[in-house]
Amino acid sequence: MKNYVYSGEKIDLDAPAAVTSGDPLLVGSLFGVAQNSAALGESVVLLTRGVFDLPKTSAQAWTIGVRLYWDNANKVVTTADGTGANKLIGVAAAAVANPSGSGRVLLTGAFTL
Repeated sequence: MKNYVYSGEKIDLDAPAAVTSGDPLLVGSLFGVAQNSAALGESVVLLTRGVFDLPKTSAQAWTIGVRLYWDNANKVVTTADGTGANKLIGVAAAAVANPSGSGRVLLTGAFTL
């Protein structure tokens, strides 16, 4: 197959803001976790698939497999779809209690429409 480029689990792009390695990042409709730190406009590798511990809405309990959304206004993962305002990013990879500041998320690599 001559038209295959790469798997897409890692996307190189220009950082839309200063980011630190491990930061969740929404770029247009693409969500992932920064593999490296970068200043605005510098190259950052965005990991779009995998399991990550990410900041969450503290007052939520998650069950394994529950759909998770990115709340870009508050920079947290949530179970609330926000009537379309929040972007679907994956599912919970582990149960997590209420309250808690982070949760284990399986990013599916889906576009956040």
